[in-house]
Order: sequence, then structure tokens, then C-alpha cells
Amino acid sequence: MSALHLRPYRPEDEAASIDLWHRTWQQAYPQIDFAARLDWWRERWRKDLVPKASIVVAEADGVLTGFVTIDGEGYLDQLVVDPAHWGSDAARLLVDEAKRLSPSGVTLLVNKDNARAIRFYERNGFAQAGEDLNPTSGRPVLKMTWRA
Repeated sequence: MSALHLRPYRPEDEAASIDLWHRTWQQAYPQIDFAARLDWWRERWRKDLVPKASIVVAEADGVLTGFVTIDGEGYLDQLVVDPAHWGSDAARLLVDEAKRLSPSGVTLLVNKDNARAIRFYERNGFAQAGEDLNPTSGRPVLKMTWRA
């Protein structure tokens, strides 16, 4: 694999970002039809994330391989990495960038049944800080926090 490069999100990244979100979540949860959620996700991306969060993308050879969103309150809404890059440095580099952008702390919600993601966040300095339900899906989630 070639070296990953991080850079700020650009409007022309929208289609690739939405496609990457779809492919990644479909791989993580094959029992859920994420194609049926694409219109909802596109609207949420355009109205809730792009205007309100810093978005950093990872790319290799000019191809988007991941992204992270972090808002001004330190909430990490999305960390998405192409399944072909799972196990690479992509997720760690993106989380490190979120920490750099929010040095006072980062919070996130992760699905309780996503053991791989929970282990990743714990390896990267996050601690469990409670349980909740995802406000959109109703799925049980863990609240996780990182403090410098």
C-alpha cells in the first residue's frame, strides 16, 4: 500500500465520501441495508456535518481511503476507513488528527456490538464513559472519551 496523505475535505470529495461511508458501513453491518439510507445520509452529510465539522480525509494515490469529522465541541461523529485499509495506519492517523483539532478532548459514540472499533478506540487512549442509545438508529452505544 502506498503512503497515506491527510488533507482537508473539499466539496468535490462529496461523492467519494458518501460512497466510502456506504461501502464501509455495509461491510461492518451486512445485515443492514445501507443503500436504503443513502438519501438520508447525503442530506445529513450536507446539512449537519459539512457546515458544522472539520473534516479531514485520508487518501492514497489520489483515492479517498478514509475520513474523520470533528466538531467544535470535540464530538467525533464519523471515523470511516475503507475496509481495504482496515488494519493500516489510516484510522490511527485520522484519530490523531481529530485529537490535534480538539486538544481539550474528544467524545464519540460507538455501537456496543462493534468490538473491533471499541478495541481500536481503547488502544488509542479512549475510555468508556457510559452507555446510551443512538438517537437515529436506537442501537445501544457506548460513549467514549479521550482527554489529553
